[in-house]
Amino acid sequence: MKLLLDTHVWLWTLVDPVRLGRRARAAIGRKGNELWLSPISVWELLLLAERGRVKLQGDPRKWVADALASTPVQEAPLTFDVAVRSREIMPTHPDPVDRFLVATALVYGLTLLTADDSLIESRPCPVLAGR
Repeated sequence: MKLLLDTHVWLWTLVDPVRLGRRARAAIGRKGNELWLSPISVWELLLLAERGRVKLQGDPRKWVADALASTPVQEAPLTFDVAVRSREIMPTHPDPVDRFLVATALVYGLTLLTADDSLIESRPCPVLAGR
């Protein structure tokens, strides 16, 4: 299975894996599954850190580099197709990051691993609940 990690799932995997549900932890650790990450998630995490909603130890650039080195994720490139698709889907959804992640999942044929109730309930793309 090809899993696109939502920003919070990526963070929890690194610093607080018990916040993930049993199925999510199993899917992340399952041999043969591919873990993908969007650059939008890195951007969102840094934005949350700037606003004080997330604490990162040390220099944010180094934290991200260390996190990417410690978790085997493939980069899901932010392409023109992803940008256009993000505007075509979920027109009333207020979170642009969610729209980019859903568009990324659709463009690359990925399953979004998320604990976001609105995405789990609406299923705008293949979704695996992260709780």
